[in-house]
Amino acid sequence: MTTDKSASTGGIIMVVGGGISGLTTAIESAEVGYEVLLVEKEPSLGGRVSQLKQYFPKLCPPTCGLEINYRRIKDNPKIKVFTMAEVEEVDGSPGDYTVKIKITPRYVNEKCTACGECEKVCESEISNDYNLGMDKRKAAYLPNNIAFPSRYVMSSSMLEDDKNKVKEACKFDAIDFDMQEKSLEFKVGAIVWATGWTPYDARKISNLGFGMYQNIITNMMLERLAAPNGPTKGEILRPSDSKAPDTIAFAQCAGSRDENHLSYCSYICCMASLKHATYLRGQYPNAKIYIYYIDIRASGRKYENFYKKLKQDENIFFIKGKVAEVSEEESTGNINLVAEDTISGEKVRQNVDMLVLATGMQPNASLDKPNADLQFNSDGFIVNDFKEGGMFAAGCANKPADVITSNQNATGMALKAIQTLVGR
Repeated sequence: MTTDKSASTGGIIMVVGGGISGLTTAIESAEVGYEVLLVEKEPSLGGRVSQLKQYFPKLCPPTCGLEINYRRIKDNPKIKVFTMAEVEEVDGSPGDYTVKIKITPRYVNEKCTACGECEKVCESEISNDYNLGMDKRKAAYLPNNIAFPSRYVMSSSMLEDDKNKVKEACKFDAIDFDMQEKSLEFKVGAIVWATGWTPYDARKISNLGFGMYQNIITNMMLERLAAPNGPTKGEILRPSDSKAPDTIAFAQCAGSRDENHLSYCSYICCMASLKHATYLRGQYPNAKIYIYYIDIRASGRKYENFYKKLKQDENIFFIKGKVAEVSEEESTGNINLVAEDTISGEKVRQNVDMLVLATGMQPNASLDKPNADLQFNSDGFIVNDFKEGGMFAAGCANKPADVITSNQNATGMALKAIQTLVGR
């Protein structure tokens, strides 16, 4: 027999953020009997993991973990999901919070079958944030091919003519442009902030040329290029001319471990670049890959073995030194870079087809601080106050972490939230 623990304690758990940490927290809490409100600002769940080609430790595609979690959410009546929703205000104390959330209209109701007829007739286009602005998508769009909920979104910037076209094309009366922004209020006993991270803005790193030269991209942009549902359907090509790159350089710690940008190590960047080297090697067996680094941080035996294997590749070169400046070769669009090899003491000058900046992770909560009584460290991560309890940060809202660490941490925060309800 299942016990309704949320009813017996008079508490509900709210999870803010529907990435891998938020999903884990919500599912772990609900599957032991607690009611959960899952609040996600994007139109679908999945967070950064949904944008990856593969993730550690098993180099699984995102469908491997996300689709299982989506099924568990769909089958569990104790989880209520709110997408395109943001927390506006939190009042109260542990065990007794009042939370106000704002829901932005999707202009599509539950009748949507994701048939795609609206997208076919829509001519308006918007920047594709899912692909980090590397291409456009229709103003009537499905967030991604594994979106949950699998429901279209109508952009508020859609042209009036297109609004009429998409309404006529929908056979299920699912499109409603009269939808209004809504505000809802809930009483909850505990809140877990799983608000995730955003890639550091590489345009702020003036000496590395991002935004000035087309063939300088970020690590997350490379991830999207490699993904089958990305802008190039999985082919890693130079942005300037769609050429297959023969030489690729990675600049590690781009903006990280730097007092002028992010003072901390983002934990994931070294392994992400090593993973990207395998993507490139799989597509271009003869390409030469140069990795400029301060330190290679491969935490744990499995990651260390992954690093050792790549060091044996005769076409992957590790140069201990930081890229100091870049310029563009006008005739080819190639990137000239200058770095100092700290082992030899020599200045390195190199010409490559493409440069990838391994930018770090910045906590979303530092960019858009929640209107709640939370503590932050100097880097913008939420500090957990286990003595006070009530509100907790999970995954990358609390510290830089990879997927497996985020999952482990999220399970712990689910337990902490439950303890708040039981102890009140």
